[in-house]
Amino acid sequence: MSLLSIENIHTYYGNIHALKGISLTIEKGEIVTLIGGNGAGKTTTLRTISGLLKPREGAVRLNGEDLSKYKAHEIVYKGISMVPEGRGVFARLTVTENLEMGAYSLKDPKGISSNMERVFTLFPRLKERRTQVAGTLSGGEQQMLATGRALMANPSILLMDEPSMGLAPVLVELIFDTIQQINKEGTTVLLVEQNALMALGIASRGYVLQTGQIVLSDTAVNLKSNPTVQKAYLGVE
Repeated sequence: MSLLSIENIHTYYGNIHALKGISLTIEKGEIVTLIGGNGAGKTTTLRTISGLLKPREGAVRLNGEDLSKYKAHEIVYKGISMVPEGRGVFARLTVTENLEMGAYSLKDPKGISSNMERVFTLFPRLKERRTQVAGTLSGGEQQMLATGRALMANPSILLMDEPSMGLAPVLVELIFDTIQQINKEGTTVLLVEQNALMALGIASRGYVLQTGQIVLSDTAVNLKSNPTVQKAYLGVE
């Protein structure tokens, strides 16, 4: 049984048919990436998995359980956390307060403290700035904070939406190294990323979305060498 499975999902924004029957699976321990152009449906897929959008047809299953009956905050309790596009930190709260917000599903103070230490180990810069107001952090630091906040809930699967957007190259390298470290520590990752080359470099498998449909799925290695993917997403003529 797959850790996460999406079965024939149809998601709408009003009358706009955004996802048109997509299906995919993610196994425990994988990094899987979704690539595609703007408007392909990548963010909509993550929002559907996390419960922020409800599909009109199909099912999202975690360890075989249909998540359709749960609200978004309840899906966090089930083991799915999302790092949203644009980071979405609580600008007027401190770094520590943002992390505490991410731990709302946990009741054990020792567990919360342990998770915070894990985040500070992954992102030493956040520890240095733990009393700083989040709105005054740099873009890279806010991305670290958004990732750390999602990890505070102890997710079994982490959804990441465009984590490198707007970051300097040196910070992009740091974020991708951290994604690999998070995965090595036992968290499965579903990654949406504009930098397809970087994403395929750390993923085991990938899916290509076009206008709300999956048009290609393969190992990351094969996708990187696929002429269509190279021309459309990797800048190879």
